Amino acid sequence: MVRLLFWIALIAAAFWLWRKFKISQQSSAGQRLDDPLKMVRCAHCGVHLPNDRALHRGQQWYCSQQHLEQGPGRE
Repeated sequence: MVRLLFWIALIAAAFWLWRKFKISQQSSAGQRLDDPLKMVRCAHCGVHLPNDRALHRGQQWYCSQQHLEQGPGRE
C-alpha cells in the first residue's frame, strides 16, 4: 500500500512540474508587449487620445470629424 501511494505521489509531482514548466514556457513567449501607442492632443479641444483613433491634417491631430472641420481652437 505504501508503494502504491509513493508511486501515485511521484507521478502527481512529475505531472505538476511538467505542467508548471509548460505554462512558464508559454507565458514567457507571450509576455512581450506590443509597441505602445503614441498619445496625441486634439488641436481643437485639447483632449489626449491614441494616435490610431485620432484624425490628422498636416501636423495637427483631432479627436473627431467635427473638430477636424472646425480647425484649431483658441489656446
